[in-house]
Amino acid sequence: MMLAMRTTVTLEKDVERMLRDAMHRTRKGFKETLNDAIRRGLASSAKRSRSKPFQIKARVLGLKAGIDPTRFNKLADKLEVAEFRSELPPRP
Repeated sequence: MMLAMRTTVTLEKDVERMLRDAMHRTRKGFKETLNDAIRRGLASSAKRSRSKPFQIKARVLGLKAGIDPTRFNKLADKLEVAEFRSELPPRP
């Protein structure tokens, strides 16, 4: 039995247009068309990656003195919490 993952995806306008065109052309539903497109895209990407391995070129970050790069995740967490709180309705 294959389990499905439910998630919310925000599509950009051009992607939505291509997806709707594909749905109309193939006469398939949204879910099936989206899954087919993702499957084809990831399979194509996997084929390309097998032919040439992905490489990362290291370079100096050039951070200013006193900035601790190991604390970036904590800063990102604080900013995320602040954004979440700003979206909550005010307490009575």
